[in-house]
Amino acid sequence: MTNTRTTDVAATVNQIKSLERVGVDIVRVSVPTMDAAEAFKQIKQQVNVPLVADIHFDYRIALQVAEYGVDCLRINPGNIGNESRIRSVVDCARDKNIPIRIGVNGGSLEKDLQEKYGEPTPEALLESAMRHVDILDRLNFDQFKVSVKASDVFLAVQSYRLLAARIDQPLHLGITEAAARAAGR
Repeated sequence: MTNTRTTDVAATVNQIKSLERVGVDIVRVSVPTMDAAEAFKQIKQQVNVPLVADIHFDYRIALQVAEYGVDCLRINPGNIGNESRIRSVVDCARDKNIPIRIGVNGGSLEKDLQEKYGEPTPEALLESAMRHVDILDRLNFDQFKVSVKASDVFLAVQSYRLLAARIDQPLHLGITEAAARAAGR
């Protein structure tokens, strides 16, 4: 994932080209605003590696970058919005043959799951993932992969094990630094 401001097109393109030179196969770019979506359009035109747009909060940004040739959409179930918003993203992705990554993150679980479990647990990450897997299944969309990331390696591994026992979709394996840490750990 790039660590530049996406609206700084030159810096982002330079970073992606540096990654291309060392053999990176795919790069994720944060697209937090519509201004960043416009920058994404310029970035996409200047690089060769496939780009994943990391979308948070505003589903309309996903629709916009889809128009600009994004290769994959990463959506965060904890903040992307209700099922009608997800349906809009799925319909667009289906029309343009764009895969989706459901990116569950221990640091940004849905509020009801935070209240139910008190902290990120394997069961909480699984429940979040399954809610969105079920939505995509209901929408007859199967071009997706799922991640259940946490900064705690053991939490992430157990979450992935639970998820692997429940679904046949590909898993995007990883650890994140974005997850909240429970007090005392």
